[in-house]
Amino acid sequence: MRNSLLPCLRKEGEDADRSFLDNGSKLLEDLIDLIFLPFGYDLIASCDGKSNTIRHYSAQELIRATNNFDPSGIIPECSFYYKGFLDNRLIIIKKRGGRDGPYRNFKRVREEAIRDIIISMQMSTHKNVLKLLGCCLEFPIPALVHEYATQGCVLNDEGGFQSNESLPWKTRLRIAKQLASAVTYLHTAFPRPIIHRHLRPHCIFLDDDFVPKLCDFSYSITIPPEKSHVQEVVIKGTMWYLSPEFLDSGYISEKFDVYSFGVILLGFLVGRKLLAGHDDLIKSVKLHACDGQIQTIVDPKILEELGGGNEPTQLQLHDFLALAWLCTRDESELRPDMIDVAKELMRIEKSIWPPC
Repeated sequence: MRNSLLPCLRKEGEDADRSFLDNGSKLLEDLIDLIFLPFGYDLIASCDGKSNTIRHYSAQELIRATNNFDPSGIIPECSFYYKGFLDNRLIIIKKRGGRDGPYRNFKRVREEAIRDIIISMQMSTHKNVLKLLGCCLEFPIPALVHEYATQGCVLNDEGGFQSNESLPWKTRLRIAKQLASAVTYLHTAFPRPIIHRHLRPHCIFLDDDFVPKLCDFSYSITIPPEKSHVQEVVIKGTMWYLSPEFLDSGYISEKFDVYSFGVILLGFLVGRKLLAGHDDLIKSVKLHACDGQIQTIVDPKILEELGGGNEPTQLQLHDFLALAWLCTRDESELRPDMIDVAKELMRIEKSIWPPC
């Protein structure tokens, strides 16, 4: 019986070695490209000279940490993210397809995983990014090992914004402000802007203090030098967070992320699920905003918390809604830059009475 298992064990080891070499080679190739390409060389070292050191984990370590990628360990509403226990602490492991299984579009998915590793490694220096602890190259699709976020995904297991269910307005506003800081860093901290391209509640985790942690850079893309955008024919992402110009012509610029962020802002404000009827929701919000009927669209929990319709509250909510409206303008050139979005959220937060 023992001898009959040896061929299987030997094959598994060979596959792990092959995946490690293939993925390591691809990772190194992409790193070299980023070093020498004019628009990417500084992605390896942050603008302040710091770089996040990561560790390589073996496949067996991650299999043990997740009980063989037990589906019960998947974080609700966050496919491919597993809770795990490794090195005497809780962690989050991002693994496409679990331990085994078929891989559709294998080359593309592997490239996305490697891109996620490279950008997560760099962005982990930001306090509002889910820190990358390490990776595993022994699976056909590389796995990422992140710090644990106690509160999980910002979406609850029913598909609604957790913040709308359990968090006060000032906390929602702080989450939005800190998330804007992370996206602004992505756009401005490197020689060429990096577009996240997949901003949505599923890629926002919350720690024990409800501090947002941005993750999932698998769709991220860099704008080449002397270009304002890139163009792609393949539609990727969650439909209701995709900007109109991308759906129309495949254009991707910094304003792509601004649009997605604006949809997230609307979710924080109106307290509704954004998993269906997104176009109707945005149109309804804008229609009521133009008619001055802000109380009809704002989450009643916010109005109750802030004391109803006094003038400071009305102004504060109006400014937040106006910002979300600007971010979701159909015309990309009319949307603000993320750095201006972040500044406006800071201003709105400071205008809160009583202060946060």
